[in-house]
This record gives sequence, structure tokens and C-alpha cells, in this order.
Amino acid sequence: MTRMAPRDATMFWLSRRTANDVFLLYSFAENATATDELRAFVAARVARIPDLRIRLQEIPRDLDYPRWISTEFVAQQFVTHRPDGLSWHSLLDRVGELLGTGLDATEYPWRIHVFRAVRDAPGSSGPVLVAILQVSHALADGTRAAAIARSLFGPTSEVFHSSPVGPVDNSGIDPVVPAKTPTQPVNYCGQVCGWAPLAAALSVLGVLRFPQQAAETIWRGHAAYRAQRELAERTATGEVPAAAAGFAPCALNPATPVAGHRVRLLVVDTTEVRVPGRTVTVVALTAISHALTSCLAERGQRPARLGTALPMALPSQGDARNNYRGLSIDLHIEEPDLRLRATLIADDLATRRDRALNPLLAAQDRVGEVVPAVLAVRDVERADLHSVPDALDGNTVVSSVYRGAADLAFAGAPVLFTGGFPALGTVMHVTHGVHGIGEKLTLSVHFDPRALPDPDRYMELIAESLAAVVAAHG
Repeated sequence: MTRMAPRDATMFWLSRRTANDVFLLYSFAENATATDELRAFVAARVARIPDLRIRLQEIPRDLDYPRWISTEFVAQQFVTHRPDGLSWHSLLDRVGELLGTGLDATEYPWRIHVFRAVRDAPGSSGPVLVAILQVSHALADGTRAAAIARSLFGPTSEVFHSSPVGPVDNSGIDPVVPAKTPTQPVNYCGQVCGWAPLAAALSVLGVLRFPQQAAETIWRGHAAYRAQRELAERTATGEVPAAAAGFAPCALNPATPVAGHRVRLLVVDTTEVRVPGRTVTVVALTAISHALTSCLAERGQRPARLGTALPMALPSQGDARNNYRGLSIDLHIEEPDLRLRATLIADDLATRRDRALNPLLAAQDRVGEVVPAVLAVRDVERADLHSVPDALDGNTVVSSVYRGAADLAFAGAPVLFTGGFPALGTVMHVTHGVHGIGEKLTLSVHFDPRALPDPDRYMELIAESLAAVVAAHG
């Protein structure tokens, strides 16, 4: 039994209010393996992946942070979707429906959705097998979830798990012994035997811990205040880059609840978008900036500025499963020359990264590590999730993760491409994923149909913009 890290508990408490699960799509070449054999494959792999054999247990009245307790794979975690033989477009409709769902991590914090014999998938002359790994954000952020998927579909039966600081490829990692399942007794309902008295004891422990946590919160709060002042002083002298200026809401950020979830994907060869001196992320950001501007202009809604929130993986910190910081990136739509725009975006990305990695910013994180659970959950419950602020970190989200070599397989079916879908919310009604595996790159768009009424036209603009960015670099 392991006490949850506060930042992971925050993700769990947020899931009570909004859908924030992580979804990873993998397309495999279809084969003759029976679906029951696929389920057996997953069950066998799960037995060797510690992160897939735990679930969350709450403490009564949130008097302490929840615990991770051991559990086993259950039938509900492997979902076969019917009918077989869906068209790719119909498959995307089904994926959109899934994105509006959320897991209860106290029952199970992950599940896998399987679609067989999908027709007309990008880059495939035959039917494909689509697997979608749905993961509670409390269990993993995007980078850790990709590591879990690599363990699940990796080329050998040996798996590993760590808290990665970047995209993971375990094909060259020395084998490790399977993690041992805790020996705590479990009853026929899957509950830890004697949990009620144990939960009561943990609640008492949480109450007893409260005074020390409160005192440490105050102490670290003072330290964070001093760090904030020092950061401001260093920023004023130019030693540290200035904080990003916010972006005004636009048509992508309507002050209305999300009306629905839809997705589109564009799959290309990485060689088609590789530009000397540019990362794939910068090329994608530049193309997205051009496509969004064109899309909004065609609707008569071109904004003066556009920005994106870009999650950046951080080195693992303690037991936390969520280790990232959001960067606010200016997309520089005022610059018509796409080569110069890419340079400005790359420079802004480097500047935002430098500030985000400044040790003085970590002081605020250390405050969150000691806040009593009862106060932390109150803050989540009272957070305003229903209004759009005047200044945003970005008008959209772009999550960019390279998921390693294309050596994954689902019971012998080789991987073709992968995609991901950052969550929608009150502020973000259109988000983007940039995910690579091997030499395939997928640009995914997750959107509220009210904010993006003509998604097929937008995907045309994305394709045209990628070509234009590459051409601009000559």
C-alpha cells in the first residue's frame, strides 16, 4: 500500500468534476488471432507490469491522501467493441464517444478498448486492429502512459517500469524480474481484507499528521514567497526570461460547456516533415499556427494573437506519477514568413523551457507536497472550472511525445502508427496531439464540434500547412 503523491491525488479529485483521462491510440495490422487470445495476451502482460496491477483506495472524509493498493486484472478492463469491420470514419466517431468517458480509479485505473478489422485506415491497404489504452490521469501522465503501453506491447515478455523523463524505448533495456505483488490478503470482491479498520486507522493518522503538515505548509509557503521575490528580481535584471504574456480567448475558447467530443487524425511519414535544424515539434507547431489562423480567417474570426499550452516532461520527483509543467508558447501568427515564424516559435519554446526549469519555480511545487489532504481536496472542489479567464496560457493545447521505435506488437500484429488526444475543458475546446512511433507521425485533433464545425476542412489545412512549412525551409 502506497500513499498517493499530492499532484496525482489532485488529478483523481479533478476526475470527479471533468473528464481528464489519458487516451493512447495504437493501430496494428489486423491478423487472424482470436479476440480471446488478445485478451489472454493482455492478461499475461499485465501480470508483469506493476503499474497495471494497482487501484486507488480513498481515505474516509479525505482525511489523508488516497492509497494505491494491489489488485488484479478483471474482465471489464478489456472491452471489445462491436461490430467488427467499422470504417475508419465510423471508428473516429466511436473514439470521440470514448473521450467523453472517465474511469473510476477506485475500481480500476485503466482499461483497453479493441476494435477489429477496421477498414480504410490511413496508410494501410488492409484492415487494422485498433487498440485504445485509457488511463486515469491519477495513474500516469502522457509520458508515463506511453511507457506503460510500451511495456504492454513491447517486443519481449520482459517489462519494466520507471518514471521516465522522456519518450521511452525499452527494447535495449536489460531484463528485470517481474515486480512482486504485495501479499496483503484480498477477499472475493477484490477488497483488501480488514480494510474498514485499516481505513479508520489511516484516517486517524491523517488527523494526527495535520498539525505537522499545516506547519510545514506555512514554512514552505514562506520559502516559496522568498523564491518568488528572487525570481522577480532576477527576471527584472534579465537573468531569467520573463513570464509569458497571456492570450485573449478566441473562437476556440467559447464560454460554454463542451457540447461533444470528436476526433480527426492525419498520419504522415516523418521523412515528409523533417526539416534540418528543426525539431518535429517546432515544425508541427508552425503548421498548426498556420492552419488555425487560416481556419479562423475563413470563418471571419482571425485573432490578433494565438498561443498554445505545451506540456513539458520534468524529471521524476519522488513517487509522483505526473511530472510535467505547462509551457505557454506564442505561435507568432503575425509573422507571414513561415521559416521566420518557425524560428520565433523555436526561440520562444527554448525561452519558456529555460524559465520552467529554473529551480526557484520548484519552491511552489514543494508547498503542494505537504498541504493536508482535506485542504487540497477542498481547493479542487472550489476551483472555478466553468468560466474562461481574460488571459489564457494558450488558445489550444499541443501535446508532443515520441513513443519510440516501431517494434510494438499486439499478439503478433505489428504496430502501424499511434495517436493521442489531450482532454477538452471549459477553456480548451480544440486540442492537438503530435505523436510519433518509428517513422510515422500522427497529428491528432480533439475538438468540440461547436468550436470546429468543419473538421475535414481543418485537416486539409493541417496537411497543406505542413507542406508549406517544409517548403519554406527550401
